[in-house]
Amino acid sequence: MAAKPLGGWRVLVPRGGKWGDGVAATLRSLGATPVIAPMINFASADDGADLANALHELKDGQYDWLVVTSATTVEVFLGQKIDIPPHTKVAAVGETTATALTLAGYRTDFVPVGDNSARGLVREWPGAAGRGRVLVAQSDVTEPNLAAGMAELGLDVRFVAAYRTVGVPVTAEIRADVASGRIGAILVSSGSVARQIAGQLAPLPPTTVVACIGPRTAFDARASGLVVNAIAEQRSSESLVAALAEFAIKRTEV
Repeated sequence: MAAKPLGGWRVLVPRGGKWGDGVAATLRSLGATPVIAPMINFASADDGADLANALHELKDGQYDWLVVTSATTVEVFLGQKIDIPPHTKVAAVGETTATALTLAGYRTDFVPVGDNSARGLVREWPGAAGRGRVLVAQSDVTEPNLAAGMAELGLDVRFVAAYRTVGVPVTAEIRADVASGRIGAILVSSGSVARQIAGQLAPLPPTTVVACIGPRTAFDARASGLVVNAIAEQRSSESLVAALAEFAIKRTEV
């Protein structure tokens, strides 16, 4: 039987919940030992009144399009018991978000195909069919490509923070395992995670492999001072683990 590509690797998974559990299961199937240590969490938006007003306008049918940037935003909608009017079209920034919408009972009318990111959403925005008032519900950490891109398209857009991203301190044991090299790889699922890794765990040992979920996250990771070794082709957990496995295979071939 062929050896598993990540056999003997200990991999830091910096998010918990269903995402972390799913990634951990995939890592185990490839021979790795996952170490789940959530480094970010989500909290209520600072400006609850602004969010409540935007969601009231949404339910009242005042928007032609709703742009959803993450599965966490979907959880906010569920918690607020939001019904999306039939005439309001829904755009998801990627397949992961679209899946979350579907599982929550919402429809998705548009998902970028070539690039599951804010940049891809702007690039593939459906032209004349995408006109009208647009509500973008996102994290309090604004995605600059989305804001700038929609402005260039000349859309009537309202941005609202649906939740806040907050850092979570890791344990001293995790810090020691990273510093010693016992944890051989770290998965980076967002710019927020990259900044927490840089702030809490840097400088990383030169042998530590950093794998990012896509080019935008890789850019944020490098901007935070991290050395990126592997980049997923798609913004999905499966592609992220696959990128790490491919890196491990290539390293054994050298």
